[in-house]
Amino acid sequence: MNLVILRGALARPPEVRDLRSGDVVVEYDVVVPGPEGAPAEHVPVVWFAPPSGAAELEPESAVVVVGRVRRRFFRSGGSTQSRTEVVADKVIPARRAKAAERAVLDALGQAEDAFIAPAA
Repeated sequence: MNLVILRGALARPPEVRDLRSGDVVVEYDVVVPGPEGAPAEHVPVVWFAPPSGAAELEPESAVVVVGRVRRRFFRSGGSTQSRTEVVADKVIPARRAKAAERAVLDALGQAEDAFIAPAA
């Protein structure tokens, strides 16, 4: 199972990109606290086909992200490069506490089901 749950703050305004396929993606830079005594970590997050308003979050807005981690490879400047990022299923402003809690509990329920259910 590939599950990521983040709680952090936006480091910069969201960026909206139109893909060649016609799809839209919103990119976030989410800053999460590091382990005790460690510096904060910047986590790149992408959200494909997000709902309207997804790009209206302000820098320093606290958010909860539920999704999965992926590593993608691409060609740039004649060489192959890679990027590890979180692909969001949901990005919820933390001020919407009930919705954020519901998203996290749903994700944890899916994780529990995956580990309890016998492997097929």
